Amino acid sequence: MRKVDCFFLGTVVAKYSFKGEVLIKLDTDDPKTYLSLQSFLLEDESRLIPCFTTKVQLHKSQLLRVSVEGVKSEKQADLMIGKSVYLPLDQLPVLAEHQFYFHEIIGFEVIDSLQGSIGTITGVNDASSQVLLEVEHNDRQILIPLVDELIQQLDKQQKQLYLSIPEGLLDLDS
Repeated sequence: MRKVDCFFLGTVVAKYSFKGEVLIKLDTDDPKTYLSLQSFLLEDESRLIPCFTTKVQLHKSQLLRVSVEGVKSEKQADLMIGKSVYLPLDQLPVLAEHQFYFHEIIGFEVIDSLQGSIGTITGVNDASSQVLLEVEHNDRQILIPLVDELIQQLDKQQKQLYLSIPEGLLDLDS
C-alpha cells in the first residue's frame, strides 16, 4: 500500500511491558474509535509494513496500548518506537456533511465573503498549534488560519470553502 492512500493515525511513543506491548499516541479527537483496530501500517524508512494486533485498549487519554502479532519482547518493541502509524483512507470515520478531513479540501476554491474567489487550497499546514490553509493566490502562496470562526460554508460537491477572512489579512503577504 502506498502512503498517499493512507492517513496518519499516530506515533509509537513507548513500550508498555516486557511482553512487547507498545503505546501509540493517536492524532485524533476520538481515540475510542480505534479500540477495535485489527491492523495498522508501520512506517519503516520509506515502506509501510502491515502489523496485526492481538489486543488493543485505551491507555490514559490519547494513547492506545497495543499488542502486535509477532512482537513478544521489549527488544522487538524498541524497534517500533518513534515510527509513524497509518491506516488506509477507507478506514477514516465518516464525518457529518459540514465536517472535513484536511486532505479532502486540497484543490478546493477559497471564496471570501467580501473579496470573492481568493484562490485554490494547495495544502494544509498543521505542524504548529495554528492550522493554516496554504492557498495559491495571484501566483503566490498565502497562509490563512483555519479556524471555525472564519468558516461560513463548505460545499463538497462544488469543491468550495467559503470563509470570512479578516480585513487586511491578504495584504500582509504583499
